[in-house]
Parts: sequence; C-alpha cells; structure tokens
Amino acid sequence: MIRLVAVGDTHTFQRHMKVPEGDIFVHVGDMLRGGELDELADVAEWLCALPHAHKVIIAGNHDGCFAERPEEALKHLPGITYLEDSGAEIAGLRFWGSPWQPAYNDWFFNLPRGAALAAKWSQIPEGVDVLLTHGPPRGFGDRGHHGEEGAHEGCDDLRARVELVKPRLHLFGHIHQDGGMWEHEGVSFANVTTWECERAPTVIDLDVHRIARIVVPPRHC
Repeated sequence: MIRLVAVGDTHTFQRHMKVPEGDIFVHVGDMLRGGELDELADVAEWLCALPHAHKVIIAGNHDGCFAERPEEALKHLPGITYLEDSGAEIAGLRFWGSPWQPAYNDWFFNLPRGAALAAKWSQIPEGVDVLLTHGPPRGFGDRGHHGEEGAHEGCDDLRARVELVKPRLHLFGHIHQDGGMWEHEGVSFANVTTWECERAPTVIDLDVHRIARIVVPPRHC
C-alpha cells in the first residue's frame, strides 16, 4: 500500500502546517504568493526536508517563476518531480500533471475557456493513475466565494477529458472554499487545498489496483 499526502494553495504558509508521514508527497500548485524565486527558495528548503521518499509538484497561478524563469526555478528542487503537461511513473503509479486553469485575474498559467484549454487537456493520456491539475473540473470542488451556494467555476473541457480517459484519482486545488472528495463514474476527485493551513493535508492510501482509503480533513487544521 502506498500513502499519498496531498496539499495545495499553501501560499508560503507551508511551515505552519503539520504534514503526515507517507510515501509520496504531492503539491497541486500555488506554493508561492508573488511568484518570485526568493519565495521559492524557502518553499524548496521545506520541500526538500520533508521525509517522504518521493515528492511530486505542479505549479499554480501564483507560481510565476515556473512560467517566467523555469530553469532557475527547477534548480531549487533537486530530487523533486515537477510536472508541466508531462508524466512520470513513481512507485508503480502513473502520474500526469498540468498547471493550467481558466483565466483568473492577471496571474500565471491562465488560458481562456474553450479551444486553448481543451488543447492542453487533450495531452492527458489514458492509463493515468493520479492526475494532478491546479484547477478543478466543472462540478467537483469548484464552488467559489459563496461556498455551497456559489457558482461552479471549474473547467468543462477538463471534466470532459477526465470522463474520457478516467484516471483513478484526480487531485486539484485553486478553489479554497470547496475542499473535499467526490466519486463519479469510477474516478475519485479530491480538492486537496490547504488554504494557507485552514485545512490539513489530504491522505490517500492506494496500490496499483485500488484506492483503499481517502482521509478528507475538516476545513480547519
């Protein structure tokens, strides 16, 4: 059994968070606030010090140095797997990661809804065990500032691609107000946002055949 520990939207508050033990640590983006390399240096020191055997990260809309200075950003992350429209096999599990989301303010990894985003999602292959995206698909963990009464802000084209290729597990963040877990048509969806330590990490036990358990934290740590 492999234990994944998943977080998102830490926004440089990472040292305020208690991280459970596990085999693979996952961050679904928005590690930073302003997106600068000096912020990444502290985050990277924290990431490298975590005891997990494997660490997998993607960028989010606040992680600008990965968009503007990627070679310098990656130098801060020795031994850490960074995915950007790319995949990796780790501990027998097939990962794919992508940082994009529907355009949101004047941040990074923004694309307009429709053809541009659909082209990114079309790269997600079949046979993925764990899909990481920064933003959510439409209808799961995507209710915005008004909580349960808020409008769905996720991406329709991402949901369509996920329903087609059917990863076993789809992890994302970006929407701070709607952390949680959902099951739909054989896919387990989880918004693993930690919202600057308003929520604890999400813990997932799985093997190459099945997901045994997902521990979804309450809103506050």
